[in-house]
Amino acid sequence: MTKASLKSSLIALACSAPLALATPSMAAMINLKANLKASSEATPNESKGTGSVTATFDTDSNKLSWNGSVSGLSGPVTAAHFHSADVGKNGPVTVPIIGADNGSFEGSSILTDTQAEDLMAGKWYVNIHTAAHKAGEIRGQVTR
Repeated sequence: MTKASLKSSLIALACSAPLALATPSMAAMINLKANLKASSEATPNESKGTGSVTATFDTDSNKLSWNGSVSGLSGPVTAAHFHSADVGKNGPVTVPIIGADNGSFEGSSILTDTQAEDLMAGKWYVNIHTAAHKAGEIRGQVTR
């Protein structure tokens, strides 16, 4: 090896070392679910309705994507939302769910940092509302 090629190799090695030591962003896709039932409502009811939601949360982009289905409700869905609150407590709407009145639905939303923190802390639930159960007919806490 000549002095010139050795010098070039050492320069290339010196320049590439910081790149090799750099830590890449470690985004994670977190799988979530919610099993919806009347007994999970803050005030349980006698509905025979059921539902489920599966979701993924991308920690790099704060994107929540979901799909779900509902059946056996007392009537048509009047509203559906993700809410923020602990198990057994009611909380404010955080993200609306469109299309639950069709029986199956899907969607996505970019969350704020605070919303993402609450979601990851288990403080989100899905609530499906009907005319007979304005506060919610079936509900399920979002868990990993």
